[in-house]
Amino acid sequence: MAEELLINVNPFETRVAMVAHGLLQEVHIARSAGYSVTSNIYLGRVERIVPGMQAAFVDIGLARPGFLHARDIESPRILQNDPDEPRAKIDIRSLLHEGQTVLVQVEKDPIGTKGARLSTQLAVASKYLVLMPNETHVGISQRIDEEAERERLRDSLFAIKEEMDFSCGIIARTAAEGRDADTLSSDLKLLRRIWERISARSQGASVPSLVFEELPLHTRMVRDLAGRETDQILIDDRITYERIHGYVDEFIPDYLDRLQFYDEKRPLFERHGVEDELSRALAAKVTLKSGGTLVIEQTEAMISIDVNTGGFLGGHSLEETVFRANVEAAAAIPRQLRLRNLGGIIVIDFIDMEDEEHQRQVLRALEKAAEADSARIRIEGFSSLGLVQMSRKRTRESLVQSMCSPCESCGGLGLVRTPESTCVEVLRALSQDYNARCRNRNVEGDYLIRATESVVDRLLDEDAEHLANLADMIQREIRIQLEPSYTEGQFDIVLVQNVAR
Repeated sequence: MAEELLINVNPFETRVAMVAHGLLQEVHIARSAGYSVTSNIYLGRVERIVPGMQAAFVDIGLARPGFLHARDIESPRILQNDPDEPRAKIDIRSLLHEGQTVLVQVEKDPIGTKGARLSTQLAVASKYLVLMPNETHVGISQRIDEEAERERLRDSLFAIKEEMDFSCGIIARTAAEGRDADTLSSDLKLLRRIWERISARSQGASVPSLVFEELPLHTRMVRDLAGRETDQILIDDRITYERIHGYVDEFIPDYLDRLQFYDEKRPLFERHGVEDELSRALAAKVTLKSGGTLVIEQTEAMISIDVNTGGFLGGHSLEETVFRANVEAAAAIPRQLRLRNLGGIIVIDFIDMEDEEHQRQVLRALEKAAEADSARIRIEGFSSLGLVQMSRKRTRESLVQSMCSPCESCGGLGLVRTPESTCVEVLRALSQDYNARCRNRNVEGDYLIRATESVVDRLLDEDAEHLANLADMIQREIRIQLEPSYTEGQFDIVLVQNVAR
């Protein structure tokens, strides 16, 4: 699959886009306020132990304390019983205490009201390898399928570890496939130097403090996203180009010929259609080529995706039309999840199918499309209700969360009260306010309603009779005032004192 990596840099923002066959697959955005803190390593202090959750809250210097669960603490591996025996239940109070200093790594960014998810199982990544200083085993990426290549990599890494007299754990990343022993050895030496630097910094650092920061967004994405299928890496900022050129020249020289400085007048993202794709990725509705649609809604608990045939009538029968629409949707959904960076529990409501073989083919299409995603994905079969449940690992905010904020008018609901509902509320509030005030006979005055144009129009038209009847009942004049600055559903009722009648 031919790919392009586009890097757009300006003083207030850095954006990196992965484009394959003309379609935007993945986008990362770093504003001046910062990007992801995932993979950063901090020296933190345990603030609070919560035995009921078997977790601790750790101050690492961010706005909110991070969350550290007992299963993410390295000690349980050491304290584990014999492998043939059931694992003993370990109380977090035997592992940590309040005020304790601990070296932790961020596994998930703070999202919404939740603090960062932390772990003491540290890992430092390079282009080809991942170093795990608290482990000893050698692992190979599951995306490397060929058994002979897996064995070659495993043997090479064991030999390199023995030659370097290095006992830390190592995982070969997907990019290590086909790389020779010298390349892997150089990568491991780099990781060893990085870990020695982290160890030294953590010894004399204040608490809390950052002891290891991941590479800047643009360099990190070149390391993680550029692969064998990447045809070119385009960068539109000269200084950033020089920095990335130096990094590539030292660590991944095979990619030097793909690195290009983009200096054309037309903006880089506009030239490749990325700006339009980004705008569409913020909308809930996705139109498929056949005319079918996806409706993607993100909530606190999960992501829901509804599949509709829309204007697609391409089959010879209803079952065939539904099947073809579902297959197209299954192929499009993983790309949308990756582009929008949606994670957690995802529930897909495909159009109902009677044929079980059609269901299996739709699942295969979904699984095949998900193979291109580097995030960990798990897909379940169709449930008795015809829903497909899947999960995608979430490490940072979604595209919508990073680029948008809840609407002040609707409070993030995406809905506002109708003028009819607002008018009913106005009339009810008037009646309740009068009943509450009439106990005090010294209170005099008329009522003034301030509302939006749609509510004012309805009060003067459809609800005029109700308003007049209410005015007669309370024996007070009710005036109406238009407030252009009010949002839909917003109104005020004011008792105007000392008005001549």
